[in-house]
Amino acid sequence: MSYQVFARKYRPRTFADVLGQDHVVRTLRNAIEQDRLAHAYLFVGPRGTGKTSTSRIFSKALNCPNGPSIDFDPDDPLCVEIAEGRSLDVLEIDGASNNKVDEVRSLLETVGFAPASSRFRIIYIDEVHMLTTGAFNALLKTLEEPPEHVKFIFATTEPNKILPTIISRCQRFDLRPIPTDIIAGHLQHIATEEGVKLDDAAAWAIAKGADGGMRDAQSMLDQLVAFCGNEITETNVLDIFGFTSRETVAALLLGILQKEPARILAVIYEQFEKGKDLSQLLAEVVGAIRALVVAKIDPNAGHEGFPEALWTDLSTAAESLKPERLLAVIDTFSEAESRMKWASNKRLHLEIASLKAIQKLKEIRLTDVISAIGKADPEEIADSLSGISSAPAPAPATDPVAVVAPEKKPPADDSSLDPIDRLIADAPDHAVEPEPVKLNPDPDPAPQKPVEENKAEKDNTAKADEFHNDPLIVEALKVFKGRLIS
Repeated sequence: MSYQVFARKYRPRTFADVLGQDHVVRTLRNAIEQDRLAHAYLFVGPRGTGKTSTSRIFSKALNCPNGPSIDFDPDDPLCVEIAEGRSLDVLEIDGASNNKVDEVRSLLETVGFAPASSRFRIIYIDEVHMLTTGAFNALLKTLEEPPEHVKFIFATTEPNKILPTIISRCQRFDLRPIPTDIIAGHLQHIATEEGVKLDDAAAWAIAKGADGGMRDAQSMLDQLVAFCGNEITETNVLDIFGFTSRETVAALLLGILQKEPARILAVIYEQFEKGKDLSQLLAEVVGAIRALVVAKIDPNAGHEGFPEALWTDLSTAAESLKPERLLAVIDTFSEAESRMKWASNKRLHLEIASLKAIQKLKEIRLTDVISAIGKADPEEIADSLSGISSAPAPAPATDPVAVVAPEKKPPADDSSLDPIDRLIADAPDHAVEPEPVKLNPDPDPAPQKPVEENKAEKDNTAKADEFHNDPLIVEALKVFKGRLIS
């Protein structure tokens, strides 16, 4: 038998073999056990996450000899035919090459025929988003009310390109990127089956580079076996695929956290000279900072694949930083990442972003000022705001009118004075407040007719004049007025 690559040799055969998609597997198993089978299913997810494999396993469960059943035998002839794509009752179609209206119509003509040797006729269309609008419209009526013996299964990586009328007629299942630790564990299983010694660090590096796709990880392992033989180390993975080691990521991140620009530039220059992908290095640094933020919230979170010694150094360096500081650094690197996609000089953008990240850690934020104000000890306030630059205060603008503060008199021994005299003696000298100048003075009021005052009003006016003419009262009022002005 000819050689078979790992991605095909270790393709999942039963529901138990599907990794990282428990929410999908559980729903499909319950639907089969409870006999609640829909007529159309849509599997959505990134490449290599198990859309086609899950569809074939579901087809086996529906068309197995005693089906529908979740406990089918994958070695049964009917199941083997489905797995190899040569079953007459399970039609697998590529939507990219069969996307026209006439091709979909000819497919729908076969829907009315009964299955040859199975219970259901299953039509599986991969990359269904490649169908044209006319092809989708031709599919609508049959998809909504198909015959009882027909099941439709669609798979796509871009559900936004599918007509909403198609999606509304299907049960949608979103397959997620497979976690890195699950991929690394499965790679170790494959290596054991193949008699290959695979380091844990190498398995983690492969899984990290696969970015959630099991098929990509299996293909990379297949390539490494061809290159290295029966022993694979992390260095082999880094050299072949250009990935960045955990030590390099930790060195760059420590330079940022410890505010050492020279160290940062040296690490970036070293990676540039080795021909490493600087965009991938930036993504690794962002992932490490995210892990630090998560660790501050949940101390039991993972270490992003870092050895214990490196993770301890990173945690110690970031111990005094609040999560919002680290999030600001992530924002800085995210902006640089969008620019680096189309830039020819990626090294320059990475260096600038790293130096800006140091500035983000140094700058004083409003939350720091509020926190410092709430502290009672002046030394603690000074320590909290120690990052403020000691730039000279700007000179005040020249004012043509000099304002001189009134000179305060030293306190005198006024125990022998009466209350009014004590009040006047304690009061500072103030100038009489000038009348406010009106920019738009009102016109002269109209003359009013004199009104004759009665006797009671005249008496009150005389008493008021006598009160205001008292020198002591006048001086006290001046003091009160002066204090109000000051």
